[in-house]
Amino acid sequence: QVRLVESGGGLVQAGGSLSLSCAASGRTFSDSAMGWFRQATGRPREFLAAATWEGGHDDYAESVKGRFTISRNNAYNAVYLQMNSLNPEDTAVYYCAATHGPPGTGWLRNHESYIYWGQGTQVTVSS
Repeated sequence: QVRLVESGGGLVQAGGSLSLSCAASGRTFSDSAMGWFRQATGRPREFLAAATWEGGHDDYAESVKGRFTISRNNAYNAVYLQMNSLNPEDTAVYYCAATHGPPGTGWLRNHESYIYWGQGTQVTVSS
């Protein structure tokens, strides 16, 4: 019943930008953190960014800080990821995810904190 659906992936040239969106349904994620992860072929799942409901507590992986921006729209129960200056190394399947409730300290970057996951959207960055 709970669903998270990503959209906005596609093919982009190196140096370009993409905006991903994630629409959540089935519950209101007002007490949840929402985040973005990615998984490239042959590589483990990687934390990218997370945001609390209230805002002001965004967290980013060092590899994407300054290039990616996470935001949430509470009215639409959605989370977004603006990706700039994309590199071929950013090619991966991108997933949005949500925690059941507020994550504990130090757990925001841990994929085990997230129990709701989208189906993923492919991002391919060409050279």
